[in-house]
Order: sequence, then structure tokens, then C-alpha cells
Amino acid sequence: MSKRLNRVNPITVNDAKLEDIPALVDLLAALFAIEVDFKPDTPKQILGLRMLILNPETGIIKVARDANGLAIGMVSAQLVISTAQGAHSAWLEDMIVHQKYRGQGLGKALLNEALAWVKQKGATRAQLLVDIENAPAVGYYKHLGWQKTLLEARKIFL
Repeated sequence: MSKRLNRVNPITVNDAKLEDIPALVDLLAALFAIEVDFKPDTPKQILGLRMLILNPETGIIKVARDANGLAIGMVSAQLVISTAQGAHSAWLEDMIVHQKYRGQGLGKALLNEALAWVKQKGATRAQLLVDIENAPAVGYYKHLGWQKTLLEARKIFL
């Protein structure tokens, strides 16, 4: 499904395809340059993007495209089972809009499309991680109504 944002600006939002991977890797490199916890690693990003694209029952990547069809923004969503909710919950990740296209509502459109997908899949809650040192991102999610939790993210590499 493709959703056109407006008549003047021919930008659409739809699902990622395998041929989008090079552009999505570039977007992730820009995102990971901002986030302290992540470093670009092209082979790993390609693998992860392929896994999401090829498993649409449990995850999806929504992509904003310019008039030429080039991916200029993205967000991924993955389903998990929440014992607290007794239903699916969703993790949203990889939210990035190319710097040239920011401030045009693309991020909100991407998030809304991802949230519509997870809701259609039965999710009753969505959550995301935001780099606490990235003040613009923290403010952006607050502006959109995302609530801060009292949980702290932890990681371990296996």
C-alpha cells in the first residue's frame, strides 16, 4: 500500500522492498552517526534489513519516498508478545528522515503508518528507544505524545 502525503509534494509512504536496501543502509548510517550506542556496519545492516523485509508477519519497514521513488526516510516496527498487555506489543526502531526533508511531516507520517500496521496486527502498545542525549529527538517524540517510561534500557552482546 502506498500513501501519498500531499498533492504538492509527491512523497509517498509504503513498505520497503529488497531493492531499497542500499538507500536504507545510507539512512541507517546517518542515524547511527547521531546515536552513541550504534555504529554503522553495512553487512549487519543489510542482513537486518533483509530479515525485516522478508518476514512481514512479524516486522515491517515503512519508507518515505521522493518523486523518483528514492527512500528518504524510514522506520521499522517489530512485534513481540507482552505479558503485561496479554497481547502483541511493538518495538519501533530506525526512525530517520534525510536531513533535506525534515520538518515536512514525514517522520509523523512514517510513525503513523507503522502504528497502523502494528495495530492491525493486534498490538495494544508501541514503544521505542530514544538517545537521551539527542535533545531534538527527545522533544520530537514528546511533541507527538510518546510518553516517557521509568524503564531503563540495558544491553548485552551474545
